This record gives sequence, C-alpha cells and structure tokens, in this order.
Amino acid sequence: MAITKKQELRALSESERELVEMSGVRAARAMTDAELNRLVKRLRTRRDRARTVAERQRREMRGKARPRGATPPKADEGSQVKLEVLTAALARLDTETARRGEIKAKAELVASAKKALALKQKAKTATPPAKTRGPAKVVRGKARVEVENHVPRSVRGSVRSQVAKAQAKRDSR
Repeated sequence: MAITKKQELRALSESERELVEMSGVRAARAMTDAELNRLVKRLRTRRDRARTVAERQRREMRGKARPRGATPPKADEGSQVKLEVLTAALARLDTETARRGEIKAKAELVASAKKALALKQKAKTATPPAKTRGPAKVVRGKARVEVENHVPRSVRGSVRSQVAKAQAKRDSR
C-alpha cells in the first residue's frame, strides 16, 4: 500500500525528513560519490534503529517483552510506516549506487579495450616463414591393433549364459 505524504511527515522526524528528501532521484544524481556514501551510511543507521524499535514494540504488544516506556504501546503503525519510508529511501540510494558502479565498470572496460587495441597495433606482426620445397608433413594415425579373443565362437553363447546365471545367483542373496 502506498504511503501518503501526510503519513510520511507524521512518522518521520525533521532530520529523517531531510535524509529522505536527499534520497530522491534528482538529488541523489547531483551528489558526489563521497556524499552519496555518507548519506547511505546515515540512512542505514536510521533504518536499522527504526527496525529495532518496531520489533521491540511488536514484542511488547504481544506480551513477549516488558514495556520500556511509561505506557505499553497499543499499536505500531507509526514505527512500521517510518521503517517502510526509510527502507524505500535506502533502496533508491542503492539503485543509484549500482547505476554509478555500472557506469564506472563500463568506462573501465572501454579504457581497457582501447589500451589492448593500442598495444596490438603497436606490436609488430610476425611474418610467416617462407615455404620450402619438399614433401608436406602428414600426420598419420597408428595402425589398428587387433586383440585376440581367447574364447572360441562356438562357446561364446554358453559362457555368456553361465555368467548371467552366476550373477543372478549372487544378486538373489
């Protein structure tokens, strides 16, 4: 379910609102890499804290933990909304970081390919050796070696059936 701007403003503190606004696509693209990394780190710590608070409130509501405040929480929608907003902002920043990484990797690949092409063009191509007259070298395989079969043809069928019977006898044990 989409979170309205009103719910977002109600759930976040002033500093968290600034972080979320800075995580917008246009704002994130205008940042340097160092600024983006700092923002991701700050937003991640806020998100982790919101997750911890939300988990604690749910445990308190179920009666699994003692209430930490003056009164036990009756609902945790506010902390859930805060967690969702901060998670979405972090996802936007992660997308921007991944986009920048792909651009950097592509630029490095192009630079590497250009360098390899320059090295290839710079290297001298080896000329093939001049052909000499004479017979061509032909690779020939080994002659086929026939293996002598020790069992005469007249006995092969009976030997095969004896082996089958012996195997069946062993298998039935």
